[in-house]
Amino acid sequence: MWLTQPLNEKSTRLFLGLLGAALALVTILHLVFPQGHPMHMSIYTVSLMGKYLSYALLAVAVDLVWGYLGMLSLGHGAFFAIGGYAMGMYLMRQIGTRGEYGHPVLPDFMVFLNWDSLPWYWYGFDMAWFAFAMVLIAPAALAMVFGYLAFRSRVTGVYLSIMTQALTFALMLAFYRNEMGFGGNNGFTDFKDLLGFSLSTDATRLGLFIATGVALAIGYVICRGIVLSKLGRVSIATRDAEARTRFLGYRVERVQLFVFTVSAMLAGVAGALYVPQAGIINPNQFSPIFSIEVVLWVALGGRATLYGAVIGALVVNYAKSVFTGIMPEAWLFALGALFVLVTVFLPQGLAGVLAKLRGKGSDDEKDLTEKEAAA
Repeated sequence: MWLTQPLNEKSTRLFLGLLGAALALVTILHLVFPQGHPMHMSIYTVSLMGKYLSYALLAVAVDLVWGYLGMLSLGHGAFFAIGGYAMGMYLMRQIGTRGEYGHPVLPDFMVFLNWDSLPWYWYGFDMAWFAFAMVLIAPAALAMVFGYLAFRSRVTGVYLSIMTQALTFALMLAFYRNEMGFGGNNGFTDFKDLLGFSLSTDATRLGLFIATGVALAIGYVICRGIVLSKLGRVSIATRDAEARTRFLGYRVERVQLFVFTVSAMLAGVAGALYVPQAGIINPNQFSPIFSIEVVLWVALGGRATLYGAVIGALVVNYAKSVFTGIMPEAWLFALGALFVLVTVFLPQGLAGVLAKLRGKGSDDEKDLTEKEAAA
């Protein structure tokens, strides 16, 4: 099976081992050491790290299409937000007055807005299996429709980037409207239960952290399996010489559509795991600025490496937490300066530095370096 190939790879096993060790360490620091102990990790910090891991999964999804397919998507925040809204709809249906058979009738914000009935597209979200399925189906459907129209028309390069940015901006404007039935500018918040477990308990928050780490591991293995397969080699060939790949008889648009859709589904899962840990989802997640920031994570960590995207997401978001606490007004300037420094002095990102320290790099990394040097 193609998924067994990355598990036989040393770098993948190392990544999974480090991730597993990190999950175990955080769990031990939280459970074993009591509150007040210098080694104790608070549940706030655990939830914060869980959000970092969900961002890391989103960064891996972006790196799959940008690093290995050559498509700079400035709209992946849309898929992240759609997955988050699907989870939020399920969580909101666990709140409010109970009707026949104990099912919630209307979410609280609809009661506040004097809605008298549930919109048709909310039906089914009181069932966990349906909501979790929509976390995958909704982003995949949007990606397939958008990708089919774009790739069939052979839209590439900066034009594709602009179109993805326009997509997420249009969705942001739509979700801000109260009549859409998604909470308007306030979005969804004040969640209570997930699968019958209270979101206010430490055990549930710790479980969400572990679940996010497991999802990141699975997402990484899936992406690495694609990269190492024949599909991955065709993707890299498309990135480097699309016209030649078409000339050789490959249906490039099918490869692009499949990889783009898989990436969107991973972004949706990341959003779904982010929402119960953050406690809120609103249209700001559709903001083009957020999608651009995700690209910066990947660029800093190292494009076309996957693990570099994880490093970039963790480093930037940790720095953001520190900077916004000390100098909130200076964060955007610091982020811009960091991106300029990385572009000038570390074109391969932090992953490139690690590769040089090991004295080697993957074929993809070397190929990407040659392309950047030529440019």
